Amino acid sequence: MRDILLNAARETIATELQEAASLPDRLNDDFVQACMMVHGCVGKVIVSGIGKSGHIGRKIAATLASTGTPAFYVHPAEALHGDLGMISAGDVVILISYSGHAAEFVRIIPLLKALPVGIIAFTGNANSPLAQAADRWINIHVEKEACPLGLAPTSSAVNTLIMGDAMAIALMRARNFSEQDYARTHPAGSLGARLLCLVGDIMRTGEKIPRVNVDATITDALFELTRTGLGLVAVTGEDGALNGVFTDGDLRRWLLKGGVIAAPVKEAMSTPGFTLLASQHAAEALALFQQRKISSAPVLGEDGMIIGAINAHDIREAGI
Repeated sequence: MRDILLNAARETIATELQEAASLPDRLNDDFVQACMMVHGCVGKVIVSGIGKSGHIGRKIAATLASTGTPAFYVHPAEALHGDLGMISAGDVVILISYSGHAAEFVRIIPLLKALPVGIIAFTGNANSPLAQAADRWINIHVEKEACPLGLAPTSSAVNTLIMGDAMAIALMRARNFSEQDYARTHPAGSLGARLLCLVGDIMRTGEKIPRVNVDATITDALFELTRTGLGLVAVTGEDGALNGVFTDGDLRRWLLKGGVIAAPVKEAMSTPGFTLLASQHAAEALALFQQRKISSAPVLGEDGMIIGAINAHDIREAGI
């Protein structure tokens, strides 16, 4: 049984890879013009397919949408029962059917042409009604399905997905779609947190900021260290400007050289001390912490006044 399973799996992968290997040679002017249709679309991009083509179509629509080309999926049967109203003049419709004979598309295509909309066909049959009716044809033909019966869409489904990805990424490049753009469509993910989250979004503010006046003693700073547990205390002047930073490390170094805790904190603090700006990305702040082997810092506004404090734990808690 083990050998049967492994051999079948290897044959499947080999067949699908062999069929996919022919796809680069099919990237012709039709592909370029199809991409230009989508790139220049002033309306919406709608993807549709039924059966396995529908499942692949949903993924293509999702990939387009997340890489800078707003798109959504419409089920062809639902389109015939009202969802056709989602499609309007100026849209571009991507219709997926390996045979090119899907009955739903035969009924839908005349209605689409009457609007009119641009039609891109993903099909393996150049002589099919779908390919003939479309403005542009994306060739997903396969010589052999990986299914031993030649029935289940396997190689053809892979070819469709690859060509859909090829279109999405080509358009992504054409739009100069950046990491920041990608993060805006994935704000809940780790990438979104890394690229969008600023220090000012997650820093501690108000009473949670550990601080003492420049005339305070090390004892006063110790109480503030204990109260906030941040590992540092901001030492500020009467105007609120930062004079220095007193950390756990500063305390250890002070005591090791024989200093007393009744001494003024300004004698033991680090000057000017490491600080962050509220406008910096939190991921950058975390990288700086790791580089400097520290775990926390005061946060300054654009005017140089202290407005918050943050540590590495706060950043990691934000999903970065």
